[in-house]
Amino acid sequence: MNRAADIRLAPQAEPARRDAFAAQLESWRARMEAALAARLPDSTAVPTRLHQAMRYSVLGGGKRVRPMLLFASARTLGLAEAEVEAAACAVELVHVYSLVHDDLPAMDDDDLRRGRPTCHKAYDEATAVLVGDALQPLAFQLLARDPALPAAPSIRLRLIELLAQASGTFGMAGGQAIDLAVQGKQLGIAQVEEMHARKTGALIRASVLMAAACVPSLEARLHEALSGFATPIGLAFQIQDDLLDVLGDPSTLGKATGADRERSKPTHPAVIGIAASQERVRLLHAQAVDALSPFGERAQPLRSLADWLLTRRF
Repeated sequence: MNRAADIRLAPQAEPARRDAFAAQLESWRARMEAALAARLPDSTAVPTRLHQAMRYSVLGGGKRVRPMLLFASARTLGLAEAEVEAAACAVELVHVYSLVHDDLPAMDDDDLRRGRPTCHKAYDEATAVLVGDALQPLAFQLLARDPALPAAPSIRLRLIELLAQASGTFGMAGGQAIDLAVQGKQLGIAQVEEMHARKTGALIRASVLMAAACVPSLEARLHEALSGFATPIGLAFQIQDDLLDVLGDPSTLGKATGADRERSKPTHPAVIGIAASQERVRLLHAQAVDALSPFGERAQPLRSLADWLLTRRF
């Protein structure tokens, strides 16, 4: 039995609402696949091998968690998905570039990603480096030029700033650097959470706040509510990933489990144990949902997404 199912949160809404939200998730995933495919270079364009590898890495499936957070935030704010689709693509391109680089032998040295050979295994290490190098600027090109985003230069500049901050040394890249530096070392739980707030949490938080940036007239208290939701959800998502590495099913996850233990990574389960990690997820979930109270029922897309994220098995 997969003990990851022991992570139980507050009861979700009635079955009809759950079913409707499941259909919404599938709709968002389908939308993202089409949107990403349309914005990536054609595989027949020169340099063809690089473009093929980019499409292989980006269009190879995945949960699309960050775009879903952006779409759910947009719905909460009264925006249509079309108004933020390019921003969702930009966030996902940055996320995928980070995965391609993380999988390299110089970092995590992984052979599988989403049930398929990682980019450097399917192609080669040099191509994988270039894939990441190419996906990152493409993300910022979308924020600068995609015609579907709000035209105001101030909004586009804020979107670029949010994604850059979340990707840099005080965000995702910095978190990965810390992760590599502390393998095999003893850390306190506060240090582990600081690392994860950067490595995973920063881009998740940016996904929510980029939707807010598309509504420049948004009240400060509502912006604060979204921030108060995004920060604990980002950390809870990483803890859930750590738990799945211990308790998950490799056939469901699409990658091998036990990698954190083999690399002596300081994760929540390693530092405070499985039960305490599960309790931490529950507390962070409650904190995130409570933060949305100023939105009332408008925030139901985000509440439902929080429930799904923290009870998933993949």
